[in-house]
Amino acid sequence: MNDFFALEYFINPNKRVFWVYIISSIFLACIYFYYNKKQLRVNLSSKLWLHPSAKLDYYYFFIGYFIKVFMLIPIVISAKTIALMVNKQLYLQFDYFENAYFSYEEIIVMYTVSLFVVSDFTRYWLHRFLHTIPFLWEFHKIHHSAKVLTPITFYRVHPIENLLFGFRYSLSIGLITGVFIYFFGAMIDIYMVLGVNILVFAFSLMGSNLRHSHVAFSYPKVLERFFISPKQHQIHHSVKHFDKNFGGYLAIWDYMFGTLAFSKDVKVLKFGLRKSQMNQYNSIWNLLIAPFKNLSVGGKIK
Repeated sequence: MNDFFALEYFINPNKRVFWVYIISSIFLACIYFYYNKKQLRVNLSSKLWLHPSAKLDYYYFFIGYFIKVFMLIPIVISAKTIALMVNKQLYLQFDYFENAYFSYEEIIVMYTVSLFVVSDFTRYWLHRFLHTIPFLWEFHKIHHSAKVLTPITFYRVHPIENLLFGFRYSLSIGLITGVFIYFFGAMIDIYMVLGVNILVFAFSLMGSNLRHSHVAFSYPKVLERFFISPKQHQIHHSVKHFDKNFGGYLAIWDYMFGTLAFSKDVKVLKFGLRKSQMNQYNSIWNLLIAPFKNLSVGGKIK
């Protein structure tokens, strides 16, 4: 079963650690190391990959999988259910609608882009709320407690946060799908690569596994106004910049709402929480119960 679990994560294009995304990240890392040779030793060091924080990520990765499968997925309403509800309500309110304006190809483009943009927009705001609402921050601190970053740090997420993102996904995708079904019926479809929205696939190739790493791969500043680079997400993990770069794939939301930080403007990155807090997040058990303990004594944003 463990073999199947590990294999499923590496062969599924919907997973961050899909082997194609890993290879593309390694390729970009090689380009980075060509110009920053001193950083190669740091990133190949056992002190990084076998750091207590990194090892905790590996253990939590497995535990989190079973929590998600057996406890969270069964209680998250599906995007299909939301889509059917939205479509039904639109039909009841406005009666039948017949498309006479857009071609099949135009509808595919609109639906593909709409799914991507709305999903990314809702991801930005949920992520921002996880930082700005004290109650939610206690759960999100689990993710920011990583002292070193590896691609597996992506999965250091409390089950409550996973639950919130599950509902966010279903609501955003279901809403857009329900609207498109109402207007265009069976004509809706998306452009996909290996079963993944082509835009998500493309952005996943742009160094997605470097976001949680010590490879400070950045984009030119003009691109960082539109797309979140790996280093921009690393900046978000830096203690002094938790309030910057909330975006998932797109940086336009950070730019529009005043939370964007460019790679060239931040030189020093220090990951993790304050020293006085780190002992609360040094075991799997602590990662799971720390939010509840802190909230029980009136946890605040720290």
